[in-house]
Amino acid sequence: MRQVVLFIAVSADGYIAGRDGNVDWLESQEEPEGDSYSRFIENVDTVLMGWNTYHQVVTELSPGEWPYEGLKTWVFTHRRPEPAEGVSFTDETPAALVRRLKAEPGKDIWVCGGAALARQLMEADGIDRFHLSVIPVFLGDGIRLFEDGRPRRRLRLLRTDTQGGITELIYERAPG
Repeated sequence: MRQVVLFIAVSADGYIAGRDGNVDWLESQEEPEGDSYSRFIENVDTVLMGWNTYHQVVTELSPGEWPYEGLKTWVFTHRRPEPAEGVSFTDETPAALVRRLKAEPGKDIWVCGGAALARQLMEADGIDRFHLSVIPVFLGDGIRLFEDGRPRRRLRLLRTDTQGGITELIYERAPG
């Protein structure tokens, strides 16, 4: 069965972006050997992201070149942007879309970002696996991955890996 995976970089103090949404702090990191992203993406055929993440990808991080070519991408938004090849825009709730996608055959589903989408899916118990790449930096403020007051979730550690100062923590939902 398809798994919904939150694969995301997070600072050592729990932020996924600076206050203004910037992720320039990720650029200073060495590319670890055995690149976990390349291994991860082989098992994914669908990407989920919010509007802010989509907009940042197309305007700042990868303008002119869609980095998720060959993957079906869903962007959650109430806007009606210009159509983009391989990208579907939806105002469906994330939980409803995930239920529908999980019922279809395919590979894993990647929750790419941002924090609001991750929180909505977490509240709906819609994330099966958490792959957190902890970057050795304290941002001090910015956009937190999870805010206070979120429902408690028990996790089971699947594995850890450390390369180039980055610690990969891979968890799944604990039974019960």
